[in-house]
Amino acid sequence: MTLSTFLPGAPPAAGTPAPTPAGASRTGAQLALADDLLTLLRTTTTEPRPDEQLEALTLAVAADLPVLLWGEPGIGKTAALTQLAASLDLPLTTVIASVHEPSDFSGLPIVGDDPAVKGVPMAPPQWAVELVRAGRGLLFLDELSTATPAVQAALLRVVLERRVGALQLPPGVRIVAAANPRASAADGWELSPPLANRFVHLHWVHDREVVVRGLGGVWPRAELPRLVPERLPEAVALARRAVCGFLTTRPTLIHRLPSTETRRGGAWPSPRSWEAALTLLAFGTAASVSREVLALLVRGAVGDGPGLELLAHLDRMDLPDPESLLADPASAELPVRGDLRQASLEAVVAAVGARPERARWEAGWAVLVRALETGPPDLVVAPATALAALRRDDWEVPEAVERLAGVVGLARRADRSVGRAAAAADAGRATGVRR
Repeated sequence: MTLSTFLPGAPPAAGTPAPTPAGASRTGAQLALADDLLTLLRTTTTEPRPDEQLEALTLAVAADLPVLLWGEPGIGKTAALTQLAASLDLPLTTVIASVHEPSDFSGLPIVGDDPAVKGVPMAPPQWAVELVRAGRGLLFLDELSTATPAVQAALLRVVLERRVGALQLPPGVRIVAAANPRASAADGWELSPPLANRFVHLHWVHDREVVVRGLGGVWPRAELPRLVPERLPEAVALARRAVCGFLTTRPTLIHRLPSTETRRGGAWPSPRSWEAALTLLAFGTAASVSREVLALLVRGAVGDGPGLELLAHLDRMDLPDPESLLADPASAELPVRGDLRQASLEAVVAAVGARPERARWEAGWAVLVRALETGPPDLVVAPATALAALRRDDWEVPEAVERLAGVVGLARRADRSVGRAAAAADAGRATGVRR
């Protein structure tokens, strides 16, 4: 028996009888069973499941912003895009950027009947024509970090203007790309700053529970954000007020090109990316997404540092007006989060200090009592100490101070105890050294 006996499609070896029809039918039956088994393995379902990175991706796609997924090979970027397209009922068109020429995106010149009068049109590739014919779809630009600089330059108009050659992609087409970090990419390149600044960058990581449950046949379901119609004008107004107010106080962040090549290939602040952040903030507010999802999107648009600063500015915008708290201390609604609660109480003390009057000073104490009744007592210590320092000689101490005296006194005794313990430890170490 020769090796050719085992090779499918190989001619029979000399002296070997040709396979009988019965043998061929048995082989076909086994292949059919193999196909049935593969079908069962590939049959999966979806379920609603909290997934912050999938929710961020879906919201950015709904906002019609180009998204770039960064992740190591095999992390599941392509599978996530396939599942996203199926969940949103969008036809998926995958284009491997690294195996294309620049003309595949900028168009091939086709000489017509009268080029001197009509010019030379740039013919688009077949995949772009099919997208226009469908009128909608998800264009997936894979392996972006292995595309040459010339191909990346040709992609600029595709990503931003949605033009492929002379063809304009319809509004129903969304663009998502994927890339591996240069260190793990096959013959990788850093992304050019103009192309990188056109994307919302999301770092794709695997979740152990999602992977295990997905291999078991159930993956998280991608769903479009549920926008509340009544909140749309409010969401736009909030986003504009937040971004414009922040950039007014931090004008140096309007445009800041990173100094290193690697960071230029990621998210960084520019007027274009701030417009994307504003859009994402409006969509996130209208859809009432979590702070974690909003942080992924904003940082993916303008970078980690500027994004976190914008989120902190947004938190300060949500603080209650200190004058409103002073006007009605008994019904004051203070933030639940500790840092925001502390900032609100400090704002009240600052408001009293800006216009020190006895009635306002007493109202400040009433606000602190309200904070003591509705939250952790330790957050009251520093504001109470600062408010006490604003007292004038002819102002009598209100009864509210007595309710706070125990908390402040306990904190001071604890501080003194810590100080004495630290001093004793220092003395012990000094004694040991002398010995």
